[in-house]
Amino acid sequence: MRLFKRYTPSMIAKHVSRLFKGNIYIYGIGRFEFDNGKLIIPAKAEKRHFQAVKEVNQEIMRLRCAYA
Repeated sequence: MRLFKRYTPSMIAKHVSRLFKGNIYIYGIGRFEFDNGKLIIPAKAEKRHFQAVKEVNQEIMRLRCAYA
């Protein structure tokens, strides 16, 4: 499990897209799982979780387009 002390979507997206499957924890937001290189919404999600998942997954798509 990787711990992120600061919420920076670009750093989180790089980590998620490289490992493809695992867990992360973002201080102030919470714990997330990711699979197939995309962040997954937690079971008991709040508005901040939805926003974080949306931003990180958009950044992952931006990274994939840059390397394609």
